[in-house]
Amino acid sequence: MLFFLQSISAWLSRYTSPFVIAAAAAAFVMPGLFSWVHGDVQALVLGFIMLTMGMTLRPADFRILAAQPLDILIGAVAQFSIMPLVAWGLVHCCDLPRGIAAGLILVGCCPGGVSSNIMSFLCKGDVPYSVGMTTVSTLLAPLMTPLLMLWLAGESIDVDAAGMFRSILFVTILPVAIGAFCNGKWGKHPGYTEVCKMMPGLSVIGLACIVGGVTAAKGGSFFTSGALIFLTVFLHNALGYAFGYGVGRITRMPRAKRRTLSIEVGMQNAGLATVLAGRHFPAMPEAAVASAICCVWHSISGTLLAGVFNFIDRWRRNG
Repeated sequence: MLFFLQSISAWLSRYTSPFVIAAAAAAFVMPGLFSWVHGDVQALVLGFIMLTMGMTLRPADFRILAAQPLDILIGAVAQFSIMPLVAWGLVHCCDLPRGIAAGLILVGCCPGGVSSNIMSFLCKGDVPYSVGMTTVSTLLAPLMTPLLMLWLAGESIDVDAAGMFRSILFVTILPVAIGAFCNGKWGKHPGYTEVCKMMPGLSVIGLACIVGGVTAAKGGSFFTSGALIFLTVFLHNALGYAFGYGVGRITRMPRAKRRTLSIEVGMQNAGLATVLAGRHFPAMPEAAVASAICCVWHSISGTLLAGVFNFIDRWRRNG
């Protein structure tokens, strides 16, 4: 039975994008399936996702931070500068409505997504570096996300930076810390190791629930918001990938690390942005809609980018 569950987890990890898209489509057609995922339940689901991340963190993952301090610093600076500033630029260039603008900037100010580690593995990137970057950006998020939102959007919308700090602390840092503690205490136990193999799949299910919950509640607004929201989400994500890869090239990182930096910068924790938008910007439902669209698209684009990198590898081998 355990092997069967682990196989399902591995399958979900490989097919994250189709699974999340299927959940969004199901929620759009039958909202009742995911109508229970809202408010505190949504925050609890995100907390569970972050718990699964913490449970897979090993002492070796934290040693990576000490072994590669300059690369981690470059990644953190890129993470919290490129995506927030690109979002701010798109908001002003495209003259986006306040709600969509708030959602896009919020996504840009969030840390890297957990799925980025899976995508980095699929494209033969530097997985330990990916885990290190995700860990650092997540730990910095309670401070950086509210401050960046206040700086970039505080003049046009009311940003409760203190409330956002508390929300991120409770739905990211606390679960990750609990998971890391459990791993430190029982990580060498064979039973615990076997259970941890199911965590990636469970985190994918959690992500699908969050996307499904927002789609169930706001799905009718997805298309009434206009094509502009889809265009800006696409550009924000694509520019993040391109600039992230460019930073890796400028700083002379090896190819595997450049790929990881590209994915880490471009793929945001849009699930966190979705929860924060629903909690802190309830008067602007478009903010949650923009975050949810990012949530779905980042999963799709990350898979596509990993496929492009793998195609380039095959072309080089055959060429």
